[in-house]
Amino acid sequence: MASDFRRLNEIGWKDRALLLEAARGLLIASLAIRLLPFRVLASRLAGPAPAHGGRSSADFAEIGRIRWAVEACARRLPWRIVCFQKGLAVHRMLLRRGIASTLHYGVAQKPERGLSAHVWVTYQGEAVIGGEEATGYTCLATFPALGLR
Repeated sequence: MASDFRRLNEIGWKDRALLLEAARGLLIASLAIRLLPFRVLASRLAGPAPAHGGRSSADFAEIGRIRWAVEACARRLPWRIVCFQKGLAVHRMLLRRGIASTLHYGVAQKPERGLSAHVWVTYQGEAVIGGEEATGYTCLATFPALGLR
């Protein structure tokens, strides 16, 4: 934990603000998942994607920073965070910046666990977060924009 504080002192204010936004996003996602029925949560996820041009190197740089912040916070927050919270947080952070991402919700039959669900986020067809684990999952729903504010 001391090394975490030391590293926090070594990063700039812009990255600290991004980490704070990621922690807030993970908290909101955790509460929403715990308190809202999935049908309500899903209805709030539906909506039009933000208007945005093609791919840009600035988008990819910002996407990388957001993924870093969410993953870093997810490892350090004192409650269990899984793909659903990470996906919601990343999707929301991208939307706030006008970057049109898609949140995917899928399921798979796992021999060791039975029916298993997974959430991942893509940007123009490329995985942003959770994509490495998405192989083998059947996508049941996609959500192009986040309506939670």
